[in-house]
Amino acid sequence: MSALSGWWFEPVGRGRVAWLRTLLYLFIPVDVLLTTSWVVDHADVPSRLYQPLYVARLMPFPVPTAGLVRGLQVAVVVAALVAASGRLPRLLGAVVFALYFQWMLIAMSYGKVDHDRFAFLVALAVLPTVAAARHRDTEPDDGAGWAVRCIQVAVVATYFLAAFAKFRFGGWDWANGATLTRAVLRRGTFLGTPLLSVPWLLHLTQWGIIAFELLSPLLLLRGRVGRGMVALCVVFHVVTYATITIIFLPHVMCLLAFFRLEHLRLPAVLRRRSVQGYAEPLGVA
Repeated sequence: MSALSGWWFEPVGRGRVAWLRTLLYLFIPVDVLLTTSWVVDHADVPSRLYQPLYVARLMPFPVPTAGLVRGLQVAVVVAALVAASGRLPRLLGAVVFALYFQWMLIAMSYGKVDHDRFAFLVALAVLPTVAAARHRDTEPDDGAGWAVRCIQVAVVATYFLAAFAKFRFGGWDWANGATLTRAVLRRGTFLGTPLLSVPWLLHLTQWGIIAFELLSPLLLLRGRVGRGMVALCVVFHVVTYATITIIFLPHVMCLLAFFRLEHLRLPAVLRRRSVQGYAEPLGVA
């Protein structure tokens, strides 16, 4: 138990939490207004089509109306921008999580549930548990370590359970069928379309994706193995977007939890006083 506790609460620099707060909170307006702008369309959908997720049925969330959806959109964007300033990190962080959580319940209660939001929601939930932090604060803190570890585990769970879901709902047909062929036909780019002429490669890639997802717990290892898995994750998402225009941006943002962000240096123009040099190379924890 002591070893497990030491792993969960392994201290990291508080600056990593400060960077994650800034970057994730600033991403929320991009997500709400651009990447998932379709959520606001639910304001014009008849309420009878609302099929609340299980958690929404357990908690007293109201049925979405036009005023609620549009008001929530404005509220979550404003709250995220204010929270990104670093003020009142516990209070504003909790407000951002509550508002964005409600936004996601509205988004996913009409028959479509995306799995790329899990780690992002976990991140928004745990970041307020850490006290105020500065971006360049490298002092180890076990509270910051717990928050970062929760995000990392959520990232791994997203990958690993995605493989489980493939077999649960698609069986062996997901790996042995024409899954990627269909994706390329529907969403293929100039880089992806030529792959239709090599179906064996698409078939092999399907098995490779499952293997990659099942091996995702290696992300939690230190050293070259962990760094290699983080690099593989980045390559996976870049190639996926380049070939079939699918990108899991909230999940990709959470990959930042694996980097030693606390060692970054802000450019001089963004700091109050001039400091020579720029960011140190990102290291992987």
